[in-house]
Parts: sequence; C-alpha cells; structure tokens
Amino acid sequence: MRTRKQELGDMNIIGAKVEKQRKAIGMKQKDLLAQLQVSGIDLNASGLSKLEGQLRGVTDYELKAIALALDVSVNWLLGIDE
Repeated sequence: MRTRKQELGDMNIIGAKVEKQRKAIGMKQKDLLAQLQVSGIDLNASGLSKLEGQLRGVTDYELKAIALALDVSVNWLLGIDE
C-alpha cells in the first residue's frame, strides 16, 4: 500500500480513521467504493482519496454508509468512542 504524500487537511475529522480502519481490515479503496455504491453513495476514487486525506467534507449520509461498510460506529469515526 502506498503511503500518503500530502499532509492531512482540516475539512473533516473522520478521514484518517477511515483510511486506518480500511487498511486494518485489508480493504482496498475500490472495495469500499463498491460497498458505498450499494448503499446509494456515489463517490469516485478521487473523492474517497480526498475524504481520507481530510481534503473534502463528509455528508451525514456518507458518514453512516462508511461506518456500516467498515463495521465501526459513527461515534468511533467521530472520535466520541475511542
């Protein structure tokens, strides 16, 4: 897996956790994108990369679908349940 070349942005607070959990469970970006599509979230590879890099915001619909796809709670993604 490639390492991030660019520093994290400040457009969301979940991006780093999304990337960390996705990699921890051995999921590729394309696999996460496919699961999000099934949930009705139309996100492309560039959008997911920007989300993980905290360079774009996240909608509440995306937040819920990402939590389900990664089998984590929304609270964990938000840093409420550590």
